[in-house]
Amino acid sequence: MADSPRRPVLALEATALDSVLSLMWMLLCVVVIIVLAYLFTRYVAGRRGFGGIGAPGGTGRFKALARLPLGREQSAVLIQAGKRYLLLGVAPSGVTLLAELTEEEAQELYAQPTGQPQPPSFGEALRTVLKQKKPR
Repeated sequence: MADSPRRPVLALEATALDSVLSLMWMLLCVVVIIVLAYLFTRYVAGRRGFGGIGAPGGTGRFKALARLPLGREQSAVLIQAGKRYLLLGVAPSGVTLLAELTEEEAQELYAQPTGQPQPPSFGEALRTVLKQKKPR
């Protein structure tokens, strides 16, 4: 009979241990999901293609210089293909050549307006906002 009072205490400790382990497992899963989401967004932003998130880009002699959204799924894209500059209309139904531009015309469209600062990157903007946030 001396053992009977200890059994409920052991059962209570086992239940508390199960709860703590369950909480730790859930926190680990949340951390893994956040890390995977971060890595995925870095991957997508690094691609920098037509459908990708982030600034236009490309490599070598073929690259997207600028993109202007025109509607929900339509955009105009300035492409450099070697020494040729093409203005393309991109829509779900296909890609259409709008114009072929000279190098001077393309540079004029692509160049930042003088006297206007370049917008900050997402990381820089986030750091600025976090510095401005006042602790409660």
